[in-house]
Amino acid sequence: MASKLHEGDVRRIAELARLELTPDEIDQFARQLTDILTYVEMLQEVDTSGVPPTSHPFASTAWRDDTPAPSLDRDTVLQQAPAASPSAGLFKVPKVL
Repeated sequence: MASKLHEGDVRRIAELARLELTPDEIDQFARQLTDILTYVEMLQEVDTSGVPPTSHPFASTAWRDDTPAPSLDRDTVLQQAPAASPSAGLFKVPKVL
């Protein structure tokens, strides 16, 4: 069984996550994190030696063929776009912060 997380452990984790926790929340998270670690230990005991590694949850995927197709003419699109820079071949868009 996973060792019980103590108040100091939870405070350190909260500090790293930049969270301010009340004393009640510290107790609650200590219990919850200990439960999670206990569950992970149980998972590590499962024999997975005969299970092939996967990168996707489905055995087969139905992807379409990646075939080139004609696209829009860049000069035509840049002429029609507001605030475009045709000489640089770029669209100007508002800043997103």
